[in-house]
Amino acid sequence: MSIKFLAEDDRPREKFLLKGKNSLSDSELLAIIMGSGSRDETAVELARKILASVNNNWHQLSLLTIKDLIKFKGVGEVKAISISTALEIGRRRAAQEIPEKPQISSSKDAYNLLKLHLADLRTEEFWALFLNQNNKVLHVAQLTQGGINQSIVDIRILFKTALEHFSTGIIISHNHPSGNLKPSSEDITITKKVKEAGELMSIQLLDHLIITQNSYLSFADEGLL
Repeated sequence: MSIKFLAEDDRPREKFLLKGKNSLSDSELLAIIMGSGSRDETAVELARKILASVNNNWHQLSLLTIKDLIKFKGVGEVKAISISTALEIGRRRAAQEIPEKPQISSSKDAYNLLKLHLADLRTEEFWALFLNQNNKVLHVAQLTQGGINQSIVDIRILFKTALEHFSTGIIISHNHPSGNLKPSSEDITITKKVKEAGELMSIQLLDHLIITQNSYLSFADEGLL
């Protein structure tokens, strides 16, 4: 009996998509890793049996060898290797420290992060920093790449990305390859449109930086927001 014949709530992959990974039991997670069960058991039933043999303890399961795992009916080398690989990934993840997200407390902080992407370019590009409530950077992204004189900003893509990362604030930026820091009328218009769109979605535009090879202009610092 395969997973596709089970009730929808009992199908691990479908449940993952419908309700999220946190809704899955340990046996359902293990069933997804294995992919299928045996002739007599579903993947979930087989996973439940395997976990029961180690007192439902992932650490104990990680101690089982490939030879130990293939003793279970329905578990061949491929499934055993998949299980061991998933557990090894979990072990390595646990051993790694979560990298600290950079925090933006001034326009200079934003400039130091964005100049790595924008300062030396010969054509204009539009980038954005997506921040949480503590002004820590959740995501950095290039959104458009324009010609020698202009970069067209798609506001829909900007806020779609912000929503995907649960951002509460954004800092937008583009470069002026000419070296001129003076905002153009288009720069001012784009800034106004982004700010207004953000207000409707409760996502604050914190700053707009114009970056050249050696310097920058901050709309926030200049009172232009």
